[in-house]
Amino acid sequence: RIAGREHGMLLQRRLAMKAALLALAIGAVGCSSDAINTPDTSHGAGGSAMMGGGAGSEAPGSGGNAVIDSSPGTAGASDSAGAVADASLDMGVADADRPDEGGAACDAGATDWGKAIVDSTNKRFPTPAQLGAWGYQPALFLHGEYLVYKRTHDARYLAYVKAWVDAHVDANGNTNPATFDSLDDMMPGNLFLDLYQETSDARYKTAAGKIRKRYDTYPRTTDRSFFHKIDLIGQTWGDGVFMGLPFLARYGHLFADAAYADSETTDQLLKYHDHLKHPTNGVHYHAWDEQGDATWTNPATKHSPESWCRAVGWYAMASIEILEVLPADHPSRTPVIAVLKGLIDGYKALQDPATGRWFQVIDRGLDPNNWLETSCSSMLTYSVSRAVQRGYVPASYADIAIRGYQGVLEKISLGQDGLTNIADICIGTGVGDYAFYLARPRATNDFHGLGAFLIMYEQLASRCR
Repeated sequence: RIAGREHGMLLQRRLAMKAALLALAIGAVGCSSDAINTPDTSHGAGGSAMMGGGAGSEAPGSGGNAVIDSSPGTAGASDSAGAVADASLDMGVADADRPDEGGAACDAGATDWGKAIVDSTNKRFPTPAQLGAWGYQPALFLHGEYLVYKRTHDARYLAYVKAWVDAHVDANGNTNPATFDSLDDMMPGNLFLDLYQETSDARYKTAAGKIRKRYDTYPRTTDRSFFHKIDLIGQTWGDGVFMGLPFLARYGHLFADAAYADSETTDQLLKYHDHLKHPTNGVHYHAWDEQGDATWTNPATKHSPESWCRAVGWYAMASIEILEVLPADHPSRTPVIAVLKGLIDGYKALQDPATGRWFQVIDRGLDPNNWLETSCSSMLTYSVSRAVQRGYVPASYADIAIRGYQGVLEKISLGQDGLTNIADICIGTGVGDYAFYLARPRATNDFHGLGAFLIMYEQLASRCR
């Protein structure tokens, strides 16, 4: 809930905002007959959350999460997240010269929550190095900060992102770390692409090229799906598609490697879907193990037992970002959109009608012990909104995003120090059983939630000033 004076202000705005959102969704969505198969290029090269952003995958202990957290025991947890780019190759950047298709409106007096989240986090961590080492968690937040920079042109935000990145690349483009042994490790490469687009500094291109080369030797299952991590033999996790694929798609279109990148990223999306699809709930299981010998595996199906919401969100955002750059005539475009449309029907069915958010275990909403999770709610809201905007689903689906957006805003509060907080964010998470997911700590200001919120906000409220 919004604390103090912001609580009353938000409640007063909600009805007016919903009316404006519905008017936009009904009247401005471009659902022409060719919208499903045609990527938007009218705005040059940008448009998606990753074409201005990115994210990775979830595995406890894979990276430091430096964000202040009100929940004990969450430091150092990792997870996956992110979003990619469109023709402008700026992942997650909203299209300033297009109508508010499937997006959100706000009244003139509304708080700019994108700036508020970035300013609060930068005040908590005045030196970017305090965000922690190379990892998708700080990179997801920083990509979100980059998206806010793209809208506001506040040079402080770009300088903050650049300072963190420059600590991981030298003058010759050598990276720190020098090796990339998980899909999670690939995701921060989106920041190299962001900065190359801003500066044309060749060292960012060189650094990104080192990550690109790793795909040539990265281990795969027998059907050539990427392992989630090199020592997780035969395992594919829903988190991994966001961690590894948006970067590859963007890189390909920036540096004349699109034929490979388009083929690889769409092939991975479709194979992961085959591995993870749930027979009844309309979405995905969290993970799959080719050998069927992981402790969490159902030996009969090789799936993990549950559908974890943030893994569902990672896959959704990865699909959106890859479609942003995929050519209209690519043979995999239609099947990728078909999968996404089917999944969005699942999100619609599983959305909590009372709050607009989604549950930690997404298909177990009737259990009072289950809880509504903020980062995945931001991811699914972003993905549905962009799908409406691009015409992948009908305009009527905009209400899913409207309710998700309003529900996520209710998890923002102001502390006594005047800084913003976002609550009920699952920390970095591996694969487990139902009790495991429900017992995960619920953090405040975890990077997963901050980054996902910024990606969502810049899609749905990018015209708030």
